[in-house]
Amino acid sequence: MSMKNRGRRGGPPRIPRRAIALAGGALVACGAVGATMMPGALAEPSAMPVVRDFLIAWQVGNYEAAAGHTTGADREEVAEALGRVRQQLDAASLRLSLGTGVQGSDVDQIVKKGDEADARFTVKIDLGENGQPWEYPGLMHLKRVGGQWKVVWSPSVINTKLKPGQRLAVVTEVPKRAPITDTQGRSVLQEVGAYNVGVYPGQLADPAKTLDQLAKQTKMDGGRRLDAERLLGRVRSAPPQEFLPLLTLQVPAHNALIRRLNAIPGLHFEGTRAPIAPAYAPELIGHLGPATADRLQQVGAPYQPGDTIGVSGIQLLQQRRLAGTPTVRVVAQDETGKNTEELRSWPGQEPQGVQTTLDPGYQARADYALQELPYAASMVVVRPSTGEVLAVSNHGTNGENRAFEGHYPPGLTFGIVSAEALFSHAQMNNTTETTCPGSVTIGGKTFTNKARGEATFANAFAASCKTTLAQLSGKLDAQALVQEASLFGIGKDWGLVVPAFTGSVPAPANDGQKAATMVGEGNVEVSPLAMALVAAAAQNGTWKPPYVLKGQDITKTVQAPAPQSLPAESVASLKRVLKRTATHGNARSARVSGDVAGVAALATYVRGGDNKTISWFVGSDNDRAFAIAVEGTVNTAKLAARFLTGHS
Repeated sequence: MSMKNRGRRGGPPRIPRRAIALAGGALVACGAVGATMMPGALAEPSAMPVVRDFLIAWQVGNYEAAAGHTTGADREEVAEALGRVRQQLDAASLRLSLGTGVQGSDVDQIVKKGDEADARFTVKIDLGENGQPWEYPGLMHLKRVGGQWKVVWSPSVINTKLKPGQRLAVVTEVPKRAPITDTQGRSVLQEVGAYNVGVYPGQLADPAKTLDQLAKQTKMDGGRRLDAERLLGRVRSAPPQEFLPLLTLQVPAHNALIRRLNAIPGLHFEGTRAPIAPAYAPELIGHLGPATADRLQQVGAPYQPGDTIGVSGIQLLQQRRLAGTPTVRVVAQDETGKNTEELRSWPGQEPQGVQTTLDPGYQARADYALQELPYAASMVVVRPSTGEVLAVSNHGTNGENRAFEGHYPPGLTFGIVSAEALFSHAQMNNTTETTCPGSVTIGGKTFTNKARGEATFANAFAASCKTTLAQLSGKLDAQALVQEASLFGIGKDWGLVVPAFTGSVPAPANDGQKAATMVGEGNVEVSPLAMALVAAAAQNGTWKPPYVLKGQDITKTVQAPAPQSLPAESVASLKRVLKRTATHGNARSARVSGDVAGVAALATYVRGGDNKTISWFVGSDNDRAFAIAVEGTVNTAKLAARFLTGHS
C-alpha cells in the first residue's frame, strides 16, 4: 500500500462581532454553570465565562483572544498552535461546545476544586474531503491567577493525547488500483514507465508558490488545471517528512510537461513502472490522470486534487469500484515522523476488478483490419447469441470512441432493416420480382444508381439498387418503418454501462422522407455498434441488448431492454438476401467462407458545411457480427476479409 495525505482547503472564516455574540449565546445554552449566590455574600467568581470565551474565540478563529485566556507565557506561540489545528487537519470547519455531548452528563462539564478546575468540552471537526466528521471529548485544566481564571496551556487542550513537540496530521492508506480484465480474466492494461511528481511538505520554502506554478503548468499541458488552493491544504496537513505524490505522468506521453515541471523549485520526481495504460481499445478502457477540479465534480469524494483517478472510459465510469476508498487516519506525530500515535481512523473499501467482454483475439484482428487506413475508422464485433461486445477498435479518432458514439448515416446498410420490414409487412421475400431503374423520383426526392432493369429483390439488393428500395417504400407506412428500426434496437435505451449512440430514425413526414429513410439517408443516423447489433439480429433472428462488462453486481444495476425476436420467415428471407450480397454483390470481397453474410455501402452527407463520405461494411460470420465504418472511400469488404482471416 502507498501512503498519501489527503486534505481540503483550510483557514478559518472571520466572523463579525454580532455573529460571535450569537455563537457565544449558543455555547452558553449548551449547559452553563453559574456561580453559587448566598444571601448577603459576595459571588465567588465562576470559571464558566473564561471557558466560554476561550472556546468561542478558538472556534471563530480569534486565536490571539483565545491565547489571552491561557497561562501561556508566549501568547503568540499559543495562538499559532490553536490556528494550526485547522491547517494540520485541513478542516472544513471546527465546532466546540461545553460538555461531553452525552445525555445526562452536562452537570459535570466544569468541576472546581478551590483555585483549580477542570472543564469538559466536545470538539467536532469536519474533515471535508478527508472523510467523515471527527468528534472527540476535550478536557482543559484551569487555575486562578491573581483572582482571574486562566486555562492552563498545554497541547493536550487541543487533543488529550497530543504531547509537546507533536502535531496533528491526516494520513490515508491508498490501496492498489484493481485491474480491468478481458473475457478470459487477463488484464487489458500494460506496464509503462511513469513519474510520481510530488513534494516533501516540510522542505518547501514557499508552498503556495510551488503549487501555483504546478497548477499553471498542468493547465498548459491539457487545458485542465489542478486546484492550487486545495492542493495547498493537502500539503499543509501532510506529514512534513513524507513524500506526498501530487501527479502521476506517463512517459514518453508527458515528457514535455515533465521537463517544464522539473524547473519548479520544490518538486520531486520518483520513477516507477506500473500497469496503468490500456494495451488495446484505449477509447473504451480509458486512461488515468490527475484529479483536476472539473474531474472531481464527476467522481466526488473521497478523491481530491493530487490523486490519480480514471479520467475517461471504464477507468472513469468505474472509478470507485476500481480504486476503492482509502483508509483515513488522524495521527499525532513528532517532527521526525517516526513516533506516530493514531487518534482516530476510518476504514476504506477494497478495490474490485472489472471484467469486460473483450476477446483479445478478435480485438487484435479488428485493430489489424484498420491499422493501415489513411482515414479515421471504427469497428465493433459482437456475439449474436449473447450481445457480448467482443472487440472495439478506433483508428485515427483522436481518442473518441466513435465505434460506440459515432453519428453516421448508414446508407444502404440500413437496407437490412428496410428489407425485413418489407418481408414482414408487404408479403415479399428474396425472390419477389422488382425493378432497378437508373433514376426514380418520389415525393420530390430523386434517387439514382446504375440501371439493372428487372431483377429479384435479392439480386437488386446485392447490386446496391437504391432505386429499388426507394420505390418499395410505398408498400410501407411511415410508422411501420420506424417500429421496424426499433425492433432492431435502433433508438432504444440499451441500458449499456458506457456511453453509446443507439441511433435515430425520425418518423418521415412525407413520401420523399420515407423513401430516403428506406435507403438510410435523410435524418437517419447510427453508430457502428448499432449496426453491428443489426447484423447480429439478422444472423440470430433475435435482437439482444449489448453489454461490455460482466458481473451481476455491475449488470444488475442497469435496466437493459428485453431481447426482441424477429419473424422467422422474414429472417430466413433476410439471410438469403445477405448471403446473396456476399456471393454476388457489393460484399463479395468479404466472402472468405460459406458462412459470411453482409452488405457494403457508401454514404455521403454534409457536416459542418463540409461534404463527408462514410464507407460501411455490416455483416456476420457464424456467431460473430460486426460493423466497419471508415470516414473515407475504401473497399470495406476487403477490410472485412482482413478481419476474418487475420491477414491481407
